[in-house]
Amino acid sequence: MHELSIALGIVKIAEEETKKAKAARVELIELEIGTLAGVELDSLNYVWDSAVKETVLESAVKEIKVIKAKAKCLDCDILFDIEHIYDICPNCKSHIKAIIMGKELRVKSLIVI
Repeated sequence: MHELSIALGIVKIAEEETKKAKAARVELIELEIGTLAGVELDSLNYVWDSAVKETVLESAVKEIKVIKAKAKCLDCDILFDIEHIYDICPNCKSHIKAIIMGKELRVKSLIVI
């Protein structure tokens, strides 16, 4: 379960940014996680309370925006939704594509107080 290490990485980012802002704690944290990022949201939510205990994130509200994956076919040039990295173009059935979005794993914003 690598979601614990992801949660601990998020805590580290929040602590660094809170320190830079000379704040005491985080009130709200917004995360963006793509459907192809390899993160199980249920597992992340399961480990979250343990990871943030006695940190600046302990009482923070966590909001997660899930970014649906999209790709661009490099043969016929259309944009299409994908669920798996190996999905093919629905138009021309090509396997050659560029992933446009869906691999995100970022702290979008923090509200500190």
